[in-house]
Amino acid sequence: MKAIEISSFGAPEVLRLAERPAPVAGAGELLIQVSASGINRPDVLQRMGLYPAPADASDIPGLEVAGVIVSGDLQAMAAAHLQVGDRVCALVAGGGYAELCVAPVVQCLPTPQGLTDIEAAGLPETFFTVWSNVFDRGRLQPGETLLVQGGSSGIGVTAIQIAKAFGATVIVTAGSDTKCAACLALGADHAINYKSHDFEVEALRLTQGRGVDVVLDMVAGAYVAKEINCLAEDGRLVIIAVQGGVQTEVNAGLVMRKRLTVTGSTLRVRPVAFKAAIAQALLRQVWPLLANGVIKPLVHAVFAAAHAAQAHAMMQASDHVGKIVLDWKQA
Repeated sequence: MKAIEISSFGAPEVLRLAERPAPVAGAGELLIQVSASGINRPDVLQRMGLYPAPADASDIPGLEVAGVIVSGDLQAMAAAHLQVGDRVCALVAGGGYAELCVAPVVQCLPTPQGLTDIEAAGLPETFFTVWSNVFDRGRLQPGETLLVQGGSSGIGVTAIQIAKAFGATVIVTAGSDTKCAACLALGADHAINYKSHDFEVEALRLTQGRGVDVVLDMVAGAYVAKEINCLAEDGRLVIIAVQGGVQTEVNAGLVMRKRLTVTGSTLRVRPVAFKAAIAQALLRQVWPLLANGVIKPLVHAVFAAAHAAQAHAMMQASDHVGKIVLDWKQA
């Protein structure tokens, strides 16, 4: 099969199209003929040598795919109401940038009615991440306020739409007025250009001094102290990336007085059973919203698979709004 491999750690140009042996599905797994692969920031970090794949995962990058089931554990597929020939999208721990990809059956979801494979390929990583962190760890409730750092990212546009669908008020930050406008068009209630405004001051102003209930943070570093300042009592801060650095200072007294929860997670290394539970929650509560158009995938750009280096360059430039996807039909 054709696959995109990391020839050495470094700039986007180290990605190259190569021939690899086709994987074989084992117990509890199925094999997907991949039509499209989603690009995510962890892929960029892996390419740079900063985020190694788990020991039991493929060294081929890629955490989400969409395509057609070609083979697999028939008993496991039957239990999941899937069969050969079904269109699915899947969350994987690696191996997504390839024409064929093995995935645990329980981490596969049917492609929502009306969506293309290009659109579906951008769902798993962001939707699993948002559900696990905003709703499971962050416990966001209807009527509460969510602050999303990086509202125009793949995670951001997903968080905006799901949170709004479940009755929350959404405030986002973004790095330009254009990105802020895009977030508002997706349903965000307020958008803060963090390059021209202090998000802490603005979040408190927009909530009349009360603060926000949940923060979804992809920055960490110096942001953490400011986020604690603008959290409401009993607020929850969920950290899912550290683009601003791993070190921070925290006002522990404020955490105690406001009864705050500071938490975080990574998804890639979690057990299959953990991811299976997220998949079932999405299937019940979010997939119907995709099928009826309440939530819509936002694809910023599509690249032929052979042009993965260009896709990574766009991801690193951070000029996109929504998802970047590789198309294997253009490989």
